[in-house]
Formats: sequence, C-alpha cells, structure tokens
Amino acid sequence: MLGLARLQAQDVHFSQPDLDPMLLNPAYSGFYEGSGRFGLIYRNQWFSITQPYQTLALTGEMAIYRNNSGSQGLSLGATMLADRAGTLHYGTTSGHLSAAYYFALNRYRTNVVSLGFSLGYGQSGFDPSQAELNDPSETFRQVLVNYPIVGLGAAWYFMPNADLVMRLGLSANNVNRPNISYFGADDTYLQRRYTLFARAEWRHWSTISLMPVVMFQMQGQYHELVYGADFKWYLDEQSAKPISLRTGLALRQADALIASLLIEYGAFLFAFNYDANISPLAAASGTVGAMEVGLVYRFSNSRKRIKAVKCPVY
Repeated sequence: MLGLARLQAQDVHFSQPDLDPMLLNPAYSGFYEGSGRFGLIYRNQWFSITQPYQTLALTGEMAIYRNNSGSQGLSLGATMLADRAGTLHYGTTSGHLSAAYYFALNRYRTNVVSLGFSLGYGQSGFDPSQAELNDPSETFRQVLVNYPIVGLGAAWYFMPNADLVMRLGLSANNVNRPNISYFGADDTYLQRRYTLFARAEWRHWSTISLMPVVMFQMQGQYHELVYGADFKWYLDEQSAKPISLRTGLALRQADALIASLLIEYGAFLFAFNYDANISPLAAASGTVGAMEVGLVYRFSNSRKRIKAVKCPVY
C-alpha cells in the first residue's frame, strides 16, 4: 500500500503476513518458541513494468528475559525496511526498535497475552533530476524527508486443546502521523495504519493441519482485506531437524490471488509467494502482481536456561 492519494501516504506491505510477524505487530517480538529469530523478505511488485516496486525487509529479535516457569518474559527487536520504485527512484527507508512483554494467563502457558511498543525513524526521497513539473516555477523545498514513527500492539495466543491453536493481534503504526511533505506544507501525512490479524491451526489429522488466516488493514481512506487458508504437512517431527511443508491460497479482496509455499527444515523457514493481479490494473500488468521470497532462522533453547513460550503458529 505505497502511494499518494489526496496527499495521504501509505506504508509498504507484504503478502506473507506471518512469515515474520514482527513486521505486522511489535507485540509479536519474542512471541515464539526459541531464544532468537532473524528474518529476511524481498518483494518485487509488478515486475512486468520497467521500474517495479522493490521492497526489502530485515528483522531480528531476541528474548532478554524469561522467568523460570516461562509464564512471562521480555524481548527486544529491530526492523529495517527499504522500498524503491519508478524512474524517479522514489523510495522509503526506515528502521524500528521494538520491545514486547508477554505474560501467561494460566499455569499451562496455553493462554498468553503480549504487549508491544516500537519507535522508528524513516526517510523518504526521490531523484529530482528526472521530475517534470507542470509549473516550471514550482520547486521542491527538499528531496529527502525525515520523520519519527511510533507503533503500538497487542497480541493473544490461545490453545484450548491439543488440536487447536489460535493467534490474534491488533496494532497501530504511525501513531504520531508524521509530516512527509516535500513542499513544507501541512497536508501530507503518513496516516495511521491499523492492523487486525488472526491465524489458527487445526490439527485434526495426525500429520496434516488446516491453517485459516484473516487480516484487515486500514490506513486513511485505504483498506485491505486478506483471507484464505493453508495446509501444513508434518513430514518428520522426530528428527533433530524437523521437516514440514505448507502451501495455500489467499485472496486480497479486489486486488490479488496469493499462492504460497513454505518449507520448514530444522531452524530454517523458506517461503515463496506469488500474487496474481485481479484488480483493474490486470490489463496493464498482464495479471502479473508480485513475487516474494523469504527466509527465517530461529535459535533454539537447547543450550539456554530460558523457558520458551509454547510455540504459536508461525
């Protein structure tokens, strides 16, 4: 959702919402089984045109405290995002630091709440040498805009029985609505972005589970609704390096059909997504939407005396 309409800018987004969930919600920092996690995602959108959108995200997070029972803990995370597109090389670069505190609501750690906070710094800019203005007397006051970014989030993990896991998160980004005008005006803001995300895993069969997902995002006059489901096959759970395969389809309403493939091998998670464009831009793009690839590495607790959260859905 990067663009300008009525002088209200929007954030970049990915079609792999829970590959690296800290990108969605700061409360997901450290909200996993393990002592640390690192992620990388690359997105190339509308690569059938000459200057496509290209987005890169790097994340890292680590648990800095967990009590002996694992019923509460604190983690820190960091995120870097870079986005470029068009002949003007317009793009944004931002970095965020986040902190999250989680606490279990029962002794079995099957009902857990997490609260998160993030503070970031962003920069937007472009190459003015390629710009053509309708009014030659009009000039840009600046070609780089710097601004702070504040985010808040809450998440809930619930495992009512051995076959079902549910995860729900609500977050708000750009809470401070930073001004990103290149003309020094007061009418160009990075609007607040609200995200509601829900993922479940129902493992009724011995080696196969069903994983429905719903995500709704709203930023200014724009909104996005994604819903779908994955099937996950547990190919080997007994070895030192468990293997699983996950594939599914989701619909970004009125915009794209999203096909996904994820492979988990030991501490690594590899992911590939493809968006088939079904919006009015399909004629211009030839239905080509976006391609995403991602990699996540998660540290285990095998050599640490830190009790982990019961593993939420990835």
